[in-house]
Amino acid sequence: MAADDAVMGAIVQTVILDSLGEAYASADLANGARQFRRCQSCHTLDAGGRHTVGPNLHRIIGRPAAIADRFSFSSQLEDAGLTWDLETLDAWIANPRALVPGNRMSFVGLRNPEDRRDLIAYIAVESAVE
Repeated sequence: MAADDAVMGAIVQTVILDSLGEAYASADLANGARQFRRCQSCHTLDAGGRHTVGPNLHRIIGRPAAIADRFSFSSQLEDAGLTWDLETLDAWIANPRALVPGNRMSFVGLRNPEDRRDLIAYIAVESAVE
């Protein structure tokens, strides 16, 4: 039974990564998990996860920015009118202060584009789990 679960998990991962586009099909999820450790001090990723310093990121891809219930966002982020698509997430993770000047996120960003790709892919795959 566990082998069947592993096969199904691999299929789900492949479908999710393929749905993100060619650049994400070869993402390194292990590296994405390592990169997410930087995020864990402020964010949770699980379904129904609580907000901490930052909002829960479960299923963030495709959502408008600054809409999480019971979380207070900066006015700069609220007014930015962003949707967390792949391109916007990539720019945010690269340098949140450059994308939305004056926002409250203290993260300085990930400069390496492969690390950002892997992190976004990891968030997408982990967010598929309920």
